[in-house]
Amino acid sequence: MNAKTILAVAALPFAAGCLSNVADFRDTVAEAKQSVFPSLVYISVVSESGSDGKIEKTQGSGSGVIASEKGEVLTNHHVIDRAARIRCQLTDGSSYEAKVVGSDKDLDVALLQLQAPEGTKFPAAKLTERKPEVGEVVLAMGAPWGLARSVSMGIVSCNDRYLENCGDYTLWYQTDAAISPGNSGGPLVDTHGYVVGLNARGNTRGAQGFTIPSPIILQVLPNLREYGDAHWAWLGIDWQPLRDFSKEAFFDAPDGVIVAGTDPQGPARAAGLEPNDRVIAVDGRSVTAKFREDIPALNRSLALSGWDRPLRLDYVRGSVTNSVAVKPAAKGATQGREAEFKRWGLTAKDINRFETPDLAFQAPDGGVYVSSLAWEGNADSAGFKRRDIIRKWDGQDVKSVDDLEKIYKAAVADVARKSRANVDILRGGRPARIVIDYRNDPEKDD
Repeated sequence: MNAKTILAVAALPFAAGCLSNVADFRDTVAEAKQSVFPSLVYISVVSESGSDGKIEKTQGSGSGVIASEKGEVLTNHHVIDRAARIRCQLTDGSSYEAKVVGSDKDLDVALLQLQAPEGTKFPAAKLTERKPEVGEVVLAMGAPWGLARSVSMGIVSCNDRYLENCGDYTLWYQTDAAISPGNSGGPLVDTHGYVVGLNARGNTRGAQGFTIPSPIILQVLPNLREYGDAHWAWLGIDWQPLRDFSKEAFFDAPDGVIVAGTDPQGPARAAGLEPNDRVIAVDGRSVTAKFREDIPALNRSLALSGWDRPLRLDYVRGSVTNSVAVKPAAKGATQGREAEFKRWGLTAKDINRFETPDLAFQAPDGGVYVSSLAWEGNADSAGFKRRDIIRKWDGQDVKSVDDLEKIYKAAVADVARKSRANVDILRGGRPARIVIDYRNDPEKDD
């Protein structure tokens, strides 16, 4: 037997073993895919938003996964945000209208209900509390680019990724499984056939994507069902970890978490907490956030504590330890309601301290701002600009879009007699008055 023959024979067991392992792995992937694939949902959405002085409809799509036999579907908030109509197609080709049961912008999670005949049972996937390991193989399922029923494969490249200004309450799973536009809301699945999270953020190249962990979704799911939102309690505190490499901020302290700032209208400011206070305990339980990756868990713990009673915060200011009672408030809506005022040629939106904090600073008691203008419409011609805060309309206080709708209805009904109004606004924090003439009817001009 020559050397070439010996090498070839020696290689046979190794090659056979490799082929066997590949086949076994393929079976594992196929089984995992089959466990969740029937629960995959392609979601088509007609949404509404203000543009060019009117509420316009746009078409979009995303993904979801059936989470219960009765037809509950989990997806991202941004997939169904401002939805006027939601249609869902399952992998067997059947389709259903869907209604929003609950939604949370902070976590970017939404719960839908398929509108099916009573008693209809659907194939449901199972979410797991288990945290996947770095390097673990996962499957991303969904409808990238509107192409339904797609599966990509990769690994978990990080299982505790912190994203600045993107999720106050969660760390993320990072994966190189392709997550492209349209994959949003689809499940990330482990090789055991369990959903480990909802895909939420990707890019057009699909290089790295980010997933909302299932354990956090399971924490807020009961609140989405009961209240229609995550039901967060709110203290109005921004936290700073003890060691923040990115900001070169390092505090010489063994424990606790630093108050970076407090919301002017928040409970913490009212209770007397100040920037640079170091909170060391909440209701007698020690708290520490050494790194920024520790902040989301702290936020989530406080936000799910409820607001039926004050929380006792022990803190250090200088060299003195103090305690203060902070009664959480309901966080409430994180974006304002928007409406169209066609005769005036504008859309207006409620000021929201989370969505438009700069406007909320100018108008701490709330109010309404111009969100879009019709080109050469009555409001545009009068001199209105986007983000003008409307304080009074012909002497009537405007505190909400509801108030403005009542004023508008009366003004349009009386337009034959009176077609001019004095409007008090704030622009860049400075008061001004605009006179609008709305005798021109845009519907007749069209």
